[in-house]
Amino acid sequence: MDYDRNNHSKYLLMYHIIFVCKYRRNALIGFEDSLKDILITIASKSDFEVVEMECYKNHIHILVKSKPKISILSVIRKLMQESTYLMWKNHKKHLKMYYWKENTLWSDGYFCCTIGNVSKKTITEYIRSQG
Repeated sequence: MDYDRNNHSKYLLMYHIIFVCKYRRNALIGFEDSLKDILITIASKSDFEVVEMECYKNHIHILVKSKPKISILSVIRKLMQESTYLMWKNHKKHLKMYYWKENTLWSDGYFCCTIGNVSKKTITEYIRSQG
């Protein structure tokens, strides 16, 4: 993947994110495509990009590319909050079967790690060879 650039910087910031349905309920079965469309729509109106994603019955993996000025926490909050709202708006009858007390979708926690084009070993060797 190519690096992005600003006036004074060159960067490539990509994150692997996993959201899990609250109580590990299988609430996404049959609604995977709808959730993917919602997440792509959210990203298209924001300063980050969804590069890849795959949805399973109770969780989703998302690869996000963003700019340095945007915190990953703000990306995660935006994706979680807006996708919950839009999924309930579009699929209330289905989600009521899983979450009958509250309009929720995701568990409070999430997984996030950074990824890059090169391995840790390659970076370590490059840094050690400088000087």
